[in-house]
Amino acid sequence: MDVIIGLEIHVQLATRTKLFCRCRADYFAAEPNTLTCPVCLGMPGALPVPNRKAVEYALRVAFALGSEVQPRSQFDRKNYFYPDLPKGYQITQRAVPLAVGGELVYLLDGEERRVRIRELHIEEDAGKLIHTPDGALVDMNRCGVPLVEIVTEPDLRAPREAREFLRALRTLLRHLGVSNADMEKGELRCDANLSLSQDGELGTKVEIKNLNSFRGVERALAKAAQAQAEPLSRGERVMQATYGWDETRGELLLQRQKEEAHDYRYFPEPDLVPLELSPEFLAQVKEGMPELPWARRDRFVSQYGLSARDAEVLLAEPTLADYFEQVAAGVGDGREAANWVLSEVLRYWREGPPVPAGELAELIRRVRAGRVSRTNAKQVLEEAAEGGRSLLELLESRALEQVSDEEELRRLAREAIAAHPQAAADFRAGKAQALGFLVGQVMRATRGRADAKKLSQILRELLTE
Repeated sequence: MDVIIGLEIHVQLATRTKLFCRCRADYFAAEPNTLTCPVCLGMPGALPVPNRKAVEYALRVAFALGSEVQPRSQFDRKNYFYPDLPKGYQITQRAVPLAVGGELVYLLDGEERRVRIRELHIEEDAGKLIHTPDGALVDMNRCGVPLVEIVTEPDLRAPREAREFLRALRTLLRHLGVSNADMEKGELRCDANLSLSQDGELGTKVEIKNLNSFRGVERALAKAAQAQAEPLSRGERVMQATYGWDETRGELLLQRQKEEAHDYRYFPEPDLVPLELSPEFLAQVKEGMPELPWARRDRFVSQYGLSARDAEVLLAEPTLADYFEQVAAGVGDGREAANWVLSEVLRYWREGPPVPAGELAELIRRVRAGRVSRTNAKQVLEEAAEGGRSLLELLESRALEQVSDEEELRRLAREAIAAHPQAAADFRAGKAQALGFLVGQVMRATRGRADAKKLSQILRELLTE
């Protein structure tokens, strides 16, 4: 049996205000029910006015996916009753969406995979239910926050593919600057449709609503595939149904059975005229498009000599990719900059860079010039990243410049040999590890400042004279 998966993805657009009113859209940290007005609460006589920036952001996504933008689209009402929907309907686009077609290419185990896009449309978000032991509370702050919904064709063939597709989409959204796409905050949510195909015949579809983590998407789809395969293997039918997902218990929760589009009684939104996009506006949005992540990945590989894997890690977070490029420009060596950013800086990366890019570039230059040992450089970077003083202040306030003068190293090497005659005799007797012991003594005496490579060569010369 083949698994067939299609996704409906809701992306909160990072506009300053809501889709049809001037209420602030940054609801996440606000006190409940403080970011509302008659428009987003659907009060009688309140009329919606579309947010130009939300349309622009949705168009960026459409252009990036290669979708065909429709110059004239239409808003519709999707009618349903739920406690977090004060109007009793949601303004969306169903009959004539903003854009149709397109695709997203993503990598799975180094191989390119393609998922076709069916359509892309704009809609408003609902409020939020907060469940407590004493009952459910309603927060209307999220009502009217702009969403772009991306509907894929059923081109995914495994839960893992769905997870990696969503990762690639999040990277794209962040590089476009249209959304933070933080799944934990609900800025990127996913409904998944899954069916099993037997002998070329498509089976009954089940839907899983509001998946909000990459891990949850993969686990829920795997559970749904298993739940369908078992009755089908016994010759039983699968009932069309909608499920929720309990991440804690790893269970699918039945919400309702066999729901059709006509249940929502769609009709054109009477308070809004069709959305008409002028050629000038479309050209303006196209001109403002940033470099797309796959083009940037190819550039990182060709310009800096990075592996595709390292480029993917850097590009997962646009601010990290920007930081890397700043460090690479300061160092003059993309591979060396990537090595430091990925192996050392990333462990301290929280909300942003732990040290300024210019300071890190200066540290790397000193290490490459042999002025500071890599060990000492890592220690200083760790201290700077954990707060307090800047990296350059720490470098200047401590005697960290590497001892690389040959005469000084010879003097230190002779003192070590004289102080540890047994180690010297062991090395001459063929015990190679004794050389490491002597190097360690000099490094301890210089607090790690001796050039270990040069020191080893000098010790070896002195011990074989």
